[in-house]
Amino acid sequence: MVGEDTVIMSVKELRRVHVLRQTMEQKLTQVKAGTLLGLTTRHIRRLIERVEQAGDQGLAHRGRGTPSNRRIPDTVKTTVLTLYEKRYGDFGPTLATEKLAERHGITLSDETLRRWLRASGIEHFTRRKRPHRAWRERRAHVGELLQLDGSHHDWFEGRGPRCVLMAYIDDANSRVFARFYAYEGTIPAMDSFQRYVQHYGIPLAVYADKHTTYQSPASPTVDEQLADVKPSSQFGRALSELGVELIAAHSPQAKGRVERLFKTVQDRLVKELRLAGLATIEAANQFLEEWLPIYNRRFSVQPAQAADLHRPKRAGEDLNRILCIKPTRCLRRDWTVAHHGQLYQVRTNVRATHVIVEDRVDGTMQMTHHGRPLTYQAIVGRPLRVPAPPKIARPQRPVTPTRAHPWRKRLLPEGTRHAAAGIT
Repeated sequence: MVGEDTVIMSVKELRRVHVLRQTMEQKLTQVKAGTLLGLTTRHIRRLIERVEQAGDQGLAHRGRGTPSNRRIPDTVKTTVLTLYEKRYGDFGPTLATEKLAERHGITLSDETLRRWLRASGIEHFTRRKRPHRAWRERRAHVGELLQLDGSHHDWFEGRGPRCVLMAYIDDANSRVFARFYAYEGTIPAMDSFQRYVQHYGIPLAVYADKHTTYQSPASPTVDEQLADVKPSSQFGRALSELGVELIAAHSPQAKGRVERLFKTVQDRLVKELRLAGLATIEAANQFLEEWLPIYNRRFSVQPAQAADLHRPKRAGEDLNRILCIKPTRCLRRDWTVAHHGQLYQVRTNVRATHVIVEDRVDGTMQMTHHGRPLTYQAIVGRPLRVPAPPKIARPQRPVTPTRAHPWRKRLLPEGTRHAAAGIT
């Protein structure tokens, strides 16, 4: 807790507040709320009672900042890892825990040992994932899950440039939101999601494929492996800050609803654009604002439950600062930052070695340090080093040998040679 009215809550707890408020307003049943939050109905009632008594801050974890009372001592962890390294290096976690209990009297779960070994960099025992191809039922509530993808197609049939249709379809009622962009990348994804939020609100989860825009292809660093955290893309980082779960689809069949949508619009929308005579991305986006409501009225369905799980953005939550690219840049000793081939002079007095640069959707840029905006200006150009003047090649003057030079002696007759040498 900080201050009198400020409460520190995690994104998970903020999601709980939103779902519990829907339940208290009788828009959700306690059973459905428990399914969404992964809790029992008894615990849902306990949380509702805590909110009624203490408000939203009653959901903040009371043990935050204190070590767990059930954690295994570090001495036991060190002993287990040492025994595993010396005796059970090629054992799987399940067999190793059996031998530790049988031979050494140390009892712990195989998943605990698996987590310790993965944190220490041992992963040769990782289970192989099996492909899953089961039919999945629609989600019951609007805003519970969105399917996202981009369709590369000749939308203007040669009349204009090739472009990408970034589309969102709600899994519960098949409502579509879409927009054209020149390419499928981080900025188009963030811009389209920001526009979706402005129309409908923030959903609970987004289902996307493994395109590098949505899923980071980078290998986890040592710190990420120890923290059991996977690398995330800039888009995934932004959704995480908004409390939106980003689910990775392992095959096109997994997100079949948006794939079938593209099959439909590549037939219908292409013909509509042809009839309207449109050939630019800007004109096509204006056309979508009128065409999508008509399409949704015809092809959307009624969700199984009436509650809308979209939530509005929190007070003071700036979407422009969240839905942007945030690379980390080094702050040099001369208070300059290099970014995209341009040098910037930081004017704010701040003690830091690195700063965060925010490349926003609208094309503007902001530098921050721990959330604090920094004042800066672009350095137009550094003074150029004056090159040294080129050396001028001077012509060689011919050298005339003296009469006493040996070369002269070879050329002069015998008598003349003695005379030149001064010999009588």
